[in-house]
Amino acid sequence: MRADRLVATLLLMQARGRVTAAEVAAELEVSVATARRDLEALSTAGVPVYPQPGRGGGWSLVGGARTDLTGLTSAEATALFLLAGPAASVAPPVRSALRKLVRALPDTFRAEAEAAAHAVVVDSTRWGERDRVRPERVDTLQEAVVRRRKVSLEYESRGHTRTRRLVDPWGLVDKDDVWYLVAGTEKEQRTFRVDRIVEATVTDLAAERPAGFELSREWERVVDEVEQHRSLLSATVLISARLLPVLRDHFGRHCEPIDTLDDGRVRVRVAAPMAISIAEKLAGWGATVEVVEPPSVRAELARLGAELVESYGRV
Repeated sequence: MRADRLVATLLLMQARGRVTAAEVAAELEVSVATARRDLEALSTAGVPVYPQPGRGGGWSLVGGARTDLTGLTSAEATALFLLAGPAASVAPPVRSALRKLVRALPDTFRAEAEAAAHAVVVDSTRWGERDRVRPERVDTLQEAVVRRRKVSLEYESRGHTRTRRLVDPWGLVDKDDVWYLVAGTEKEQRTFRVDRIVEATVTDLAAERPAGFELSREWERVVDEVEQHRSLLSATVLISARLLPVLRDHFGRHCEPIDTLDDGRVRVRVAAPMAISIAEKLAGWGATVEVVEPPSVRAELARLGAELVESYGRV
C-alpha cells in the first residue's frame, strides 16, 4: 500500500535527516523510480521535504522537521482501533486517547481507523440477565500492576478462611467475566480470584517482577494446569454432527471429535473430573447421545435415569 510506504519514507528521513532515492529504494525494497515518486508526493502534499541537487545531495526534511506520525501501518492502526474501540464507549480515558491518536495518523489512515473504532460494540450481558458487575478492586489492582507496587491483600479461600499477605502483582486476567490476579508471593507464583479479595491496599513498596515474565504465557500455563485437574476422566460418546457445536459449548476444550461413522454420527471424546460430572452434563440429552465408554459413566446415567423415573414416573 502506497500510504504505508509514504509513512515509512518519512520516518526514515526523520531517522537519517537526509536520504537519496536509491537509499529509500534499498530500504523499502522498491525501485528507485518508485522511491523518487514517493518523495515527490510527500513534497507535493505539503510535507517539508525538499530535494538538494548536486554531489552529496538528496532529499531532506527542512530544519530537521518532525511529525506527529505514530509509525503505525494502515493495518496496525485499524487493528488497534478494532481492539480499543469497544472499550472507548465505557472508558473516557480510552476515548480521549483514541481521539488524539486519530489526529496523529495520516489522512489516508483516518477514515478506516475511525470506522474500526465504531465497528464493534461489546454487550457482556446475556439475554435475561442483569448487567455483569466488574469487581470494584480491579482498578486498584490494575494501578498496582502498572506502577509496580506491592499490594496488601485480605483473601478469602474457597473454605471461607481469610488470610492476609503481601504480594507482587504481575497481571490481571478476565476469563469470561471472572477476574484473576497473577502475583508473586514470598513462596511462589499464585493466582487469586479477584472476587475473593476482601481488601486490597496498594503500598509504596516496589514490586518485584521476574525477568522475561509474559502474562499471556504464564496464564496459558495456569489454564493447562487447571484443565489437567478438570479432565481426569474421559468418555467416548456418539452424537449427531449437527449437535456437535452444542456439545462443545457444554464441555469447552474437553470436547474432542475423533471420527465420523457411516450413519453420520460423530464419535467424540469428552472429559471431566469424575464420572458423575460427565453424566450430569449428558443426562439432559436423552437418547440423542450414546455413551460408548467407560462403564462408570453409563452406570451414573442409569442411576440418574432411575432417580428421575422414581420421582416423576407416576406423574
